[in-house]
Amino acid sequence: MSFDFTALRAIGWPFEGLPQPGRWATAIADHPEGRPARVVEQHRSGYIVSEGSGQGFAVESLPDWQRPRLAPEARPAVGDWLLISGEAGHNARAVALLPRRSTIKRAVAGEHYGQQVIAANIDTVFIVCGLDGDFNPRRIERYLLLVRGGAQPVVVLTKADADGGLDGPNATEARALASELEAQGVPVFAINAKQRESVAMLHRWLGPGNTAVVVGSSGAGKSTLTNTLLGRQHMKTGAVRKNDARGRHTTTHRALITLPSGACLIDTPGMRELKPTGEEDLTETSFADLDTLADRCRFRDCQHQQEPGCALRAAVAAGRLDAARLDHYLKLHHEIAGAADRQLQQAETKAKGKPSKRRPGAARRRR
Repeated sequence: MSFDFTALRAIGWPFEGLPQPGRWATAIADHPEGRPARVVEQHRSGYIVSEGSGQGFAVESLPDWQRPRLAPEARPAVGDWLLISGEAGHNARAVALLPRRSTIKRAVAGEHYGQQVIAANIDTVFIVCGLDGDFNPRRIERYLLLVRGGAQPVVVLTKADADGGLDGPNATEARALASELEAQGVPVFAINAKQRESVAMLHRWLGPGNTAVVVGSSGAGKSTLTNTLLGRQHMKTGAVRKNDARGRHTTTHRALITLPSGACLIDTPGMRELKPTGEEDLTETSFADLDTLADRCRFRDCQHQQEPGCALRAAVAAGRLDAARLDHYLKLHHEIAGAADRQLQQAETKAKGKPSKRRPGAARRRR
């Protein structure tokens, strides 16, 4: 079967033509009746896909995707590539889910372990945070932790035009955060999301064939940014509350749209819970410098509390490390270890049909 790769490239197909030998090529060869389509919307009732030309259309999902006990991360998400068969808009059905190149995902809320894929097959993650009351460096660090598979995170500080803006009460903390993150290879920009000229500094990540996802809390300016990049009013926007700078959910579902630049952009609803999945590695995040510093502790199993010779606590005492950043680093270590234990216990329960007796906290011990 021949594919229209020009149309597919318009919605982020990552190859000039067919993929080189590997998991993608194998999956395509195993389903000769299928052709590529990308998930552009995800709803409870099913998926809307696109083949790169014309309007998106509904596709019948695989029966396995409807099973209640199927892990959430095993179901398609916005940005995923499927193989489909049948006529677009009439009897189209999914045949297979192609392997993911990158994701941003979190642990689902609730008693039982699970993962939720926010977006798949992305090149860039725009982490949006306002310079008003929405500003929260610890939340930004959590978003950075959830970016997986080689996607480039970019922190976008919106509302530089708001009261105070770059000269407001959060300016000093924002500059300190930017210095820390840029030292770790994470670009940080302060913009007015309503001005095309201000937003233009993000265009380097929005070239033809690239896919970016916009994440952040409600009221941070994600939809305003999307509208400016698109050049028209596409996403509904709303005002934030003056007392706490929080906004309402103007974006109600994840959706992939194409930009005039040839890139694809995935807009997402605001997320209040950002729980790690247990698969994260702090050495690959903005905390890499703290992990390196922890290697200098006198004791290998240092808990970074009251132990003598703790390099991290010494850095705090000397004013070289912010105490709040260290506390958040240790908190995330604890959460990752707990999530890893829950994931392992769930896997063992499924494999053996009985709960694991493994001691909690043993999956991944912090330094």
